[in-house]
Amino acid sequence: MQVQEVKVDRANCPVERTLEVIGGRWKVLILRELFQGVKRFNELQRAVNGITQKMLTQQLREMESDGIVHREIYLQVPPKVEYSLTPLGESLKPIINAMHEWGIQHISKDRE
Repeated sequence: MQVQEVKVDRANCPVERTLEVIGGRWKVLILRELFQGVKRFNELQRAVNGITQKMLTQQLREMESDGIVHREIYLQVPPKVEYSLTPLGESLKPIINAMHEWGIQHISKDRE
């Protein structure tokens, strides 16, 4: 794999921008769940082990602001909110899959 040499200042670094969008402890785990399909808030909270309600809310808001998550609000009682990936969010799947493959290889080397 060849990395394209592009001279950019740090503010415009594509890798840094990607890390801003998917970085942190929780976002990749939330993405993993949303790659499987539409989820409600409580489904996400149960699936992402250890995340608090406050942190999940914050992460989903950031992801929505970055344009990778869509939040659908249904006007009913009780209120229903569903989260899904936007096309931009879906475009992250190859990146996450590559991270997954790297992790598998790294884990297997650690066990040898």
